[in-house]
Amino acid sequence: MRRFVQALSGLEAVAGVSPALVERLRDLPDRWNISRGQSAGVIVGGDDGLQVVTMSWGLVPSWEPLPETRYSTQTARLDRAPRSRLFRRAWNQRRCAVPMNGYFKWSREMRPHRPWFIQARDGAPLFAAALWERWHDDELGLEHHSFAILTQPNPTIPAPLTADGPLFIAPARVFDWIAAEPRRALAVVHREPAPMLEAYPVSRRIARRDVDDYALLEPLPPDGEDGLGEHVVDEDEEFVD
Repeated sequence: MRRFVQALSGLEAVAGVSPALVERLRDLPDRWNISRGQSAGVIVGGDDGLQVVTMSWGLVPSWEPLPETRYSTQTARLDRAPRSRLFRRAWNQRRCAVPMNGYFKWSREMRPHRPWFIQARDGAPLFAAALWERWHDDELGLEHHSFAILTQPNPTIPAPLTADGPLFIAPARVFDWIAAEPRRALAVVHREPAPMLEAYPVSRRIARRDVDDYALLEPLPPDGEDGLGEHVVDEDEEFVD
């Protein structure tokens, strides 16, 4: 997973989500191709309940000397994150959720490689379990907030795509996931089944970080042409899912 869509301005009531939180999600700017290092809305815990804040995608550990990292931290494997040097502190103290319409995943089963858009079968918004971190330099007065999305094997991802992707949690469990004791966090997200997903092929224009428009979600036939030729390179390692 290297790109996702967060276009929630038309969001209506969501079961298990408070009207106040829905309103905050509607206020986020519509984005159709969020990639590494770009900003997105993230749900975190606060003194007044759940809040929506803007963070950069790609977790920067607090111990890095600068607000950047040489590691690939857009995603974190669920089975390794609680013990990982990169993610252990965030797992224990800073769990969050990333709302999205869906995400893009590349299929390597054909030439040229083809991206697909994955979304909930019922069209509802998805809430990806995630971790966030705060990097700061008090002497310089600098602060940087960033996040990583948790991933795991997911048999609901349809073929021909590999059955691996974000850990989606039920909307009603978002608060529980964020507030749970670290040792109870996994139990919270597994209380309810994962949402059923569907996928369809889209244009390889998503490989360009500067392209961000609704047309990216237009479906193409599996063998359809988008006029881009065979040599499209994704700056975010399109073939590493």
